[in-house]
Amino acid sequence: MKFEINTDTLRVSGVERLGAQNAGAFRTSVDQAFTSEQKNIDIDLSETTFMDSCGLGAIVSLHKTAANRQGNLRLLNPQPPIRQILELTRMDQLVDPGKT
Repeated sequence: MKFEINTDTLRVSGVERLGAQNAGAFRTSVDQAFTSEQKNIDIDLSETTFMDSCGLGAIVSLHKTAANRQGNLRLLNPQPPIRQILELTRMDQLVDPGKT
């Protein structure tokens, strides 16, 4: 997993799987990288091939963290199976479905 900081946004990339085995560690790592200077979180899902309910829970938690700072969480470049999960669970309406 990689982190990049652009002014007020933390960008997370390199997430291959987001499920029960790593959702807690993922959330903790992002929380620790999310400094007081940032208010937005971008998660690049272009490499993500698996997501389950625990992964969705981690995303909801990070959405709340960003919202508490009047920021947004964007999910970028989800592959078709991941996009389908986000649409079926209506998570695409909760978070900003970024394209880039």
